Order: sequence, then structure tokens, then C-alpha cells
Amino acid sequence: MINLRPVARVISVLFVLIGMMIWTALLFSWYYGEDGRPIFLAGLTSMVMGGLCFLVKNPKGVPIRKREGYLIVVLSWVAMVVAGMLPYLYSGMIPSVADALFETVSGMTTTGASVLTDIESPDNPKALLYWRSLTQWIGGMGIIVLTVAVIPLLGIGGIELFAAEAPGPTSDKIHPRISETAKRLWLLYVGFTGTLAVLLVIFGLSPYEAINHALTTMATGGFSTRNASAAAFSPHVQYLLIVFMFLAGVNYTVLYLSWKRRWADVWRSDELKAYIGLVFILSILCTTGVYFSGNGGGLEQSFRDSLFQIVSLITTTGFVSADYTSWSTSLTFIFFMLLFLGACAGSTAGGIKLVRHLVFVKNSYLEFKRILHPSAIVPLRLNGEVVPGRIITHVFNFLLLYLLIFVIGCVLLAMMGLDFETALGAMATSLGNVGPGIGKVGPVDNFAWLSPQIKVFLSFVMIIGRLEIYTVLVLFSPFFWRLN
Repeated sequence: MINLRPVARVISVLFVLIGMMIWTALLFSWYYGEDGRPIFLAGLTSMVMGGLCFLVKNPKGVPIRKREGYLIVVLSWVAMVVAGMLPYLYSGMIPSVADALFETVSGMTTTGASVLTDIESPDNPKALLYWRSLTQWIGGMGIIVLTVAVIPLLGIGGIELFAAEAPGPTSDKIHPRISETAKRLWLLYVGFTGTLAVLLVIFGLSPYEAINHALTTMATGGFSTRNASAAAFSPHVQYLLIVFMFLAGVNYTVLYLSWKRRWADVWRSDELKAYIGLVFILSILCTTGVYFSGNGGGLEQSFRDSLFQIVSLITTTGFVSADYTSWSTSLTFIFFMLLFLGACAGSTAGGIKLVRHLVFVKNSYLEFKRILHPSAIVPLRLNGEVVPGRIITHVFNFLLLYLLIFVIGCVLLAMMGLDFETALGAMATSLGNVGPGIGKVGPVDNFAWLSPQIKVFLSFVMIIGRLEIYTVLVLFSPFFWRLN
């Protein structure tokens, strides 16, 4: 039997935290002379819902098992979305429930797809645009990690929560106590965000724009306060964003080890080496293609635009500095394939994650040795250690399931009226939590024109992608709800 008490208690804490975060937007309402009542009421409503969840009664002393852990993670994201929609709906900035749902899910899952056609319009209050950016920052690391650090105050262990939320097949540990791990991750996250905000101000952005873009960059989210996204900024700002997008795509365990100057452990990471190498090779390839096609200006601009879009898509940030679909068909195909990569496991990036691709490629290569030497034991090694067979099986199942969901989703989108190319782009970018896609949802387009049914469907897809498929789909399996 599922113990509802810890589930409700965690959800209640989450509602209260979201309410408090909503209220931070009141500072911008006050500073810019905007009506802060919708924001205040949204925060209050979230806290009231948290109080109601806290009243749920159930026997004490029952620990959180895997079943409760997965249920808490999924319901937490539902709660985040419900609370996150309130400022949009109460203010009338996004009056449609389907649009508010899509924008909130896109923010919380750090996808960055938007239904706002004119972000710089005076009808969009700056306080709400800040909240829009903050939703990505909240979802970037995963609000569950923050909640795990608070859970010991409630007398509830949080190891199962972290296992359900932590992205990617990585077993690296920073600290044996899960609450301490969560605190260290958030210190890194907050530190990088603050550093980037200060640097953006130094590089010429207003404090308001610096804060917004620091929040969405470290979250690998991609929401911007400009219609032209990163293309509205100077080359110096774009290079700065490239650096921090790249850092945000690195496994936070590796970032922590770098901070502790444990360089030998850092360079043991095969995934980090693949990440650096892939960005380097693709940048040279794309720069060459853009420069000689004559579509990218001079050599420096061709390099900058190529590097920016590569890092933006690999890390699933989704910032745009140029329309990559206008360069050439071959380059468009390359950028479409980047929608399926994802950066490092344990980062704020979405997507499949490079470590899974590494396991797949290495195991496929080793199959040739096994064919030639059927009696030999040829183990798969990653970071110098043998990868257990169950991890390899999990990776292959994940890749197959990811591909199956992508294909089924494309068919459903086509049945709902999208053309072939747009269906591919919308499904790939939503499942990978990237933002821009191809077709009519490309880097210079948005999702406002889609029907409410498609927006709701893509919202569900974004949550599946953010929680890496199994966490959501396991709730739909019959044995999850069995009593034993």
C-alpha cells in the first residue's frame, strides 16, 4: 500500500516554496510600478494549497520506498506546473489555460518553447517575465533536490527521491548524505547563476536582463526577455553565454570535483571528454559549412553563430543567435540530430544524455570483438570501470523506448494536423526539452499557432522527457499500484 502521508508532506513543502518564489516577483512589480496583486494572490493560493496537502493523515514511521519516491517526483512536477500557471492566469497575461499550461511546463522542464509572440510588448509585465525566467531556474536543477535538503526537517528520508529525480545512469556521489549532496549542488547552481548575472551587467546588460538571462542560462532553459533572443546582444555577451551554457551542460559532480581541484578525477570522465570533443569537431564542421555557403557573414561571425547554436542545442538551452534552418539542408539535418543528444548526465540539460550514447557506441564496437572471439569476456568500461550489465540493458531499453515514443508522438501530431517536418521538429524538441526545432517551430518561430490539443499533448511530452521517461511511465504500469 502506498503511504500517502510523506507524499502529501513533500507536496505541501513544495507548494509553499513555489509560493515564496512567486512572491519574489513582487520586487519587480514594485520597482517598475506594476500591479502586484495577481502575483500576491498567486503566491498565497500556492501556500494555501500547500497547507491543505499538509493536513493529509496517514500512519507515521513508514519510510519512503521507490514507489512513493516516483509518485512524489511526478506529483511534484504536477504541483509545480499548477502553481506556476497561477501568475499568468490571475494577471491575464496568458488567459488561455492551454497556453498557460504550455508556457509553465516549458519553463519548469527548461524546454524554452513559448506561446508569447511579442515578448517585449508593454502588455507583458516585467515581473511576470521574471517569473517566467524563474520557472526555468526552479526546474533546472530539479526542485526535488532542493526539497530533499528540507525533507530531514520533516523526519522523512530523501534518498529515494534523489534516485528518481537524478538524471542519467550515473552513480557518482559527492557526499554520502543526500541532504548534504543537495545543498552542495545548489550552492554550485546559485554560485554560477550569480557570477553570470554580475558578468552580464559588466558586459553591458541592464540588471533586469542580466538576472533573467543568468537564470535561464544556468537552467539550460532558453527563455529570453528579447524577441530576437541572444541575437539581440553583442558578440561579447554571446561568447559569455556560450561559456556558461557549456558549463551548465557539464555533470555537476565533475564541476564539484573541479572546484575541489581534483583534476585527476575530472579527467577520468569519458563523458566530459566526449562532450568537449563533440563540440570542438561540430564547431569546425559547421563553421566551414556556414562560411563557405556565404550565409553567415565573415569568418568570426560564422564561427560564433555555429559555436553558439551547437552549444545551445547540445545543452538543450535553446537560445538563438541565428536561424540555422536557413543555412543549408545538410546543416539543418545536423542541428536536427543535435536535438537527440543532450549534454552530460547529472547536468541541468535535457535530452538523452551523452553517457547513454557512449555506452551504446562502445558496446556496439565491442560486439565486433565478441563476434570474432565468442569465448572471450570483453567488458564495457566507462571512466576506467566496468559497466554492469543491468546498466547496459537499461541504456538500450531507454534508447529504444525514447525512439518509440518519438515515432508514436510524430504520428499523433501528424494526425492532429501538423505537416511532416513540423511534427518531427515539435516532437524532438519537446521530448528533448530543447526549445527550437525545425519546420514551423524553428528558431525564429514559436508555438502560439498550435491548437490547444497539441499544446496539452506537447506539455505531457515535455514532462516525460524532463523526468526521463521511466519515472512517468512507471505510474501507468499495473504492478505499480498493486498492494504488495
